[in-house]
Amino acid sequence: MAEPDRPVPHRPGVVSLFFVAKAAVFALGFWTWLLVLVLTGDGVTGAHVLAAAGAVTTTLVGVVLGVRLALQRSAAARHAELKRLLVDISWNAFAAAGNAETSGTVVPFPTPLGEDERGARERISSVFDRGTGERPGRRRR
Repeated sequence: MAEPDRPVPHRPGVVSLFFVAKAAVFALGFWTWLLVLVLTGDGVTGAHVLAAAGAVTTTLVGVVLGVRLALQRSAAARHAELKRLLVDISWNAFAAAGNAETSGTVVPFPTPLGEDERGARERISSVFDRGTGERPGRRRR
């Protein structure tokens, strides 16, 4: 039996990929400009400093945006897998509850307490409420 078609999970990246590519193009332009200035120029000028600063800055921006894009994509994939797992777990629990032969094989959903169960629960809670330090039948001196 083939698995049913599931919707494609949200895959971030079109806008982020645009900015990564844009930063890469600018970095390539600045590195090319710096290389041309170094190969043709005699001394260091303000253009050399500007080209070097632009090359380094756009390269770092491209790397940071690329890392961010990779983290977003992996987080989106993990989120989609987690949602798929939760749906499978809830569906299996629902199917198991409907197919259970005895009520002891599946943990039941909470239901309103009957009179006999309510009395037992009150007795148990009253035992735990005695932690105030005073015991019935004993007096503190």
